[in-house]
Amino acid sequence: MIKFENVGLRYGTGPEILKDLSFNIDPGSFHFLTGPSGSGKTSLLRLLLLSLRPTNGRMEMFEQNTAILDKSALMQMRQRIGIVFQEFRLLEHLTTFENVALPLAVRGEPEEAYKSNVEELLDWVGLGHQMNVRPELLSGGEKQRAAIARAVIAKPELLLADEPTGNVDPELSERLLHLFVELNRMGTTIILASHEHHLLDKFKFPRLQLEDGGVNVKV
Repeated sequence: MIKFENVGLRYGTGPEILKDLSFNIDPGSFHFLTGPSGSGKTSLLRLLLLSLRPTNGRMEMFEQNTAILDKSALMQMRQRIGIVFQEFRLLEHLTTFENVALPLAVRGEPEEAYKSNVEELLDWVGLGHQMNVRPELLSGGEKQRAAIARAVIAKPELLLADEPTGNVDPELSERLLHLFVELNRMGTTIILASHEHHLLDKFKFPRLQLEDGGVNVKV
């Protein structure tokens, strides 16, 4: 699904944030993305989300060289990718249902076509009773579950998560990880950035370890 060959990234004329990254990600796999603060985890996720292009090297996603894709092709590829942010990014004027359904609504799909799927997903993540309330009435854990549901409602092939458990307590972070594990079992490829050692120790998935701009793959 993902192939990096000597990929590097710098912003402007500054130093390389990422350098000589080479690794493969197979479809259906689950990888943690780890590394100290400032190691480039968010920059790597932005590359994978196709919001940045590498400065050098070759980056392939879904068996296509991203360097030769035009804007339209990149947008189509991006629709195959979901993203979960640490800070939730729910729209305050929308209900939980409307926030989760947003990726489908902006595609122009009619509500009657997706209503039952959204309701089923909200029940699955434990938010069926909160689907008609706005984010201000949700707890931190409920907001994060809503953000995860929004990221997967369009059934992405690849799900990126940027410190998705950073704003919740350890017990809830473990529950959220079980949710990601279940999504992975259903076939979604997942790359999850985390620095929480109790999660990394309990969930024995391979790690993409960033350090000094490079990467080590630890199985």
